[in-house]
Amino acid sequence: MKKLSYVVIAVTILSCNQGKEQKMQATNDSLRKELTKTYRPGLGEFMLGIQLHHAKLWFAGQNQNWPLADFEVHEIQESLHDILEFCRDRPEIKSIGMIDPAIDSINNAIQQKNPVLFRNSFLLLTNTCNNCHKATEHAFNVVTVPTSLPVTNQEFKPDK
Repeated sequence: MKKLSYVVIAVTILSCNQGKEQKMQATNDSLRKELTKTYRPGLGEFMLGIQLHHAKLWFAGQNQNWPLADFEVHEIQESLHDILEFCRDRPEIKSIGMIDPAIDSINNAIQQKNPVLFRNSFLLLTNTCNNCHKATEHAFNVVTVPTSLPVTNQEFKPDK
């Protein structure tokens, strides 16, 4: 009789847990479905942001505004990180690592506050962007060194 009581209790506990597990799984499935409906930025949106920061980086470096240049290159890095997180389904992201040496070179130039090294590193960065575009069948999207300010409401000269 005692053994039967243990069996009944065990079956009751297991059946209660199964109901909870099924309810949790249903909730999980529902949340996953809702997540697929939420807004997620596309690769093009990230690239547009990178394009703006690329241009601002150029003018910050040309004006030897090293704190601003440092900020802009880190904004680019943040966008590249976000691409890896939010655009996992895009085959292009397999090539994104090719940008790392150019980013490292720019960071080095900024740390040294070296305008000549900055210019060369920026050209390397720009060429690497274009090489990535070629590798991912986007060669029609050619990045150049900016020729005019990307925004008119920001000062690129450093504070004195």
